[in-house]
Amino acid sequence: MSTVITSPNSALPRDGGASASSTSSISLPASVVQTVAINLADRSYPITIAPGLLATPATYAALPQATAALIVTNTTVAPLYADALRAALALNYAQVHLVALPDGEEHKNWQTLNLIFDALLQHGCDRKTVLFALGGGVIGDMTGFAAASYMRGVPFVQVPTTLLAQVDSSVGGKTAINHPLGKNMIGAFYQPQLVVCDLATLDTLPKRELSAGLAEVIKYGPIADVDFMGWLEDHMDDLLARDRTALAHAVRRSCEIKAWVVGQDEREAGLRAILNFGHTFGHAIEAGMGYGAWLHGEGVGAGMVMAAELSRRLDLVNDAFVARLKVLVQRAGLPLRGAVLDADDNAGRYLELMRVDKKAEAGEIRFVLIDGPGRACVRAAPDALVREVIDACCAG
Repeated sequence: MSTVITSPNSALPRDGGASASSTSSISLPASVVQTVAINLADRSYPITIAPGLLATPATYAALPQATAALIVTNTTVAPLYADALRAALALNYAQVHLVALPDGEEHKNWQTLNLIFDALLQHGCDRKTVLFALGGGVIGDMTGFAAASYMRGVPFVQVPTTLLAQVDSSVGGKTAINHPLGKNMIGAFYQPQLVVCDLATLDTLPKRELSAGLAEVIKYGPIADVDFMGWLEDHMDDLLARDRTALAHAVRRSCEIKAWVVGQDEREAGLRAILNFGHTFGHAIEAGMGYGAWLHGEGVGAGMVMAAELSRRLDLVNDAFVARLKVLVQRAGLPLRGAVLDADDNAGRYLELMRVDKKAEAGEIRFVLIDGPGRACVRAAPDALVREVIDACCAG
């Protein structure tokens, strides 16, 4: 059964940074604080975007009042930004606690999650305590899940320090940990109070992590805004060079598209599934290789190529569009070919892992496919055809 998602191009908010007639213009400098609203009635919140926000006390002035705050970060990010965030929060909270978790996707599990609960309980934190997720997607997902669970729900704030987290995982309220059999299989929908995208934190991001984040930026073009895809083609070199103005535009436009989708489908009953373009194949790579071997964005990059190729073989897009996407993925420094997960039956291993995907229904794998540029659909595909795609798109 196919669930077709109508192209949001006509319904999406207009791109305020690039003119309608040209995909190469950017109107707002990075120094201007830009705000994107997530409209979810009483669960609405702003995404703020600018350099320098993290260490500015006024950034957090509108948050709920509380005695205590807990910063959740990891051992890589803590030496870079924990002191600055703690100092900014000290004006609003009498107690600012810190827990630094081990870094890496391989630690996104029950054992590490319990370290957050240990800190909350050891410090006697009450249900007004505000949690601050300082880090990338792993930290954001685990902090959000902890906030959703502790005392049945406490407020939390996303302070993403990676491009991937700023454009995707910190926005929309998906929180989770991994299970050995599947990525993000245990979690909750729980919205933050605020998302703080400090562009200055991207200066310390390793090159590999920057490329991984670009995968989540690239996906928005094929599924929702082909003009944005053109802008990315024009400005990929600027993004790789960490040009602040280009990054500000990429983060804002990505958040605008995700906000529009989440505002209509908070709990992924339909439309929101299009945001998983490339993720069905990508999650299989991550699980099959062992969490942490491939970065999430690297799996998404190769997964987008595989999903585009499946779209082509289903006559949904032409050869030229697939080639165009592959060039963009490659320019971002992302892998074009999927990993070999099983030397004897690679396609079979992919299919086994993808049947655990959250979009699967009654064991039937459902893929996010491109139904023409800037338009997505969610549908099943014959296993035999999927096998052909996997064989054609994997290394070896």
